[in-house]
Amino acid sequence: MHIEPATLESGNAIPLLRTLDIHLKEIGETHAIMEVEVADIHRNYFGGAHGGLLATLVDTVSFFSKPLLPSGRPCTTTNLNVTYVRPAALGDTLTARSELIHLGRRMASVTITVVNQDAKLVAHGTATLMIL
Repeated sequence: MHIEPATLESGNAIPLLRTLDIHLKEIGETHAIMEVEVADIHRNYFGGAHGGLLATLVDTVSFFSKPLLPSGRPCTTTNLNVTYVRPAALGDTLTARSELIHLGRRMASVTITVVNQDAKLVAHGTATLMIL
């Protein structure tokens, strides 16, 4: 399977990210950063950020360090674990940072943190990606 290497522009053109107003901000050698401001479209029943928004951030940012999609390497999530630490409120700016901690021939392991504008941990997680 051949894919074009991902860029900030192509990452930000993903329809789901556009719908949720999530922005890919940085592609690094072993990390990536995405950001979203919690808006009305992200609210859960209680008025804060829906857990699905956080899970989407954790899952999606895990693909964008240089050795993965930006290198044209197709991959898919095989395992995703998200731990929610504190609620995110309407108007909060959430920053998700992934760190590639292992890259093998067939699998990649990634850790992810999500913090708010006050640098307080909102969620953290791990993702295992299969290299296709």
